[in-house]
Amino acid sequence: MSGTPTVSTLEAAKARRSLGARIAALLGGGVMRVLLILVALFWLMPTIGLLLSSLRGPQDIAATGWWKIFTAPSELTFENYQRLLDNSAITGSLLSTIMITVPSTVLVVVIGSLAGYAFAWMDFPGRDWWFLLVVGLLVVPVQVALIPVSELFGTIGIFETTLGVVLFHTAFGLPFAIFLLRNFFAEIPRELLEAARLDGAGEIRLFTRVVMPLGGPAIASLGIFQFLWVWNDMLVALIFADSGSPPITVALQQQVRQFGNNIDVLAPGAFMSMVIPLAVFFAFQRQFVNGVMAGAVK
Repeated sequence: MSGTPTVSTLEAAKARRSLGARIAALLGGGVMRVLLILVALFWLMPTIGLLLSSLRGPQDIAATGWWKIFTAPSELTFENYQRLLDNSAITGSLLSTIMITVPSTVLVVVIGSLAGYAFAWMDFPGRDWWFLLVVGLLVVPVQVALIPVSELFGTIGIFETTLGVVLFHTAFGLPFAIFLLRNFFAEIPRELLEAARLDGAGEIRLFTRVVMPLGGPAIASLGIFQFLWVWNDMLVALIFADSGSPPITVALQQQVRQFGNNIDVLAPGAFMSMVIPLAVFFAFQRQFVNGVMAGAVK
């Protein structure tokens, strides 16, 4: 019959499938692993170069590139980090950055969690319209608010203060936090909440005993996003922070103006400002991945 495939046709299709399967197995095996390792090394190269530069003297940095360390390991020294610890501008800026980043992250996580739960499971007048307003605030760029917020902070006396920077970061971090957590909390089975209510749980106990444990991955992901954004911010810190004790990003930018004299402080300072958020990310890596993948598989 003309519609019936012949033996040769079936063998050719089987051969094609076998070739495709072999290529897929090859890409999913050793070749792909080697490729991913090379990509990871290429991505880490700036960080490695910064680390090795921070372990070289200023004369060596000015004379040759950081890769020279592989042929002259005697250039390695920790004197730069000693100078860094002796530089009150850098050490003070690290403390200022922590004082800004930690409260900004905690406030966004706490307020965002409460608001996300309210939008997901509490009935109040205009709930959907208020949530649409929050979603609309996601598209408002930070630059639009710099001048009016500066005038407002100057009027109430918190311009160029740590409190002003914290409030600014909190205000602009809340729309994303509420949007993320509301959508995550809405996926919690209603039966769990109804069972807790039948057991006599109020809204506060329901939030702390049921919703918060189940929303841990999403909350951890939000905390990491907020921490990294605030720690690496320079624009808001440059405008609103106290010029006498600026965050690390502004302090390093001020050191760049005297690059030739302060390279021995700039390199280790830049590496420290980079390694701290990396440490926070890797410490909460599992929660971050769980939060990102939450809801992807039912």
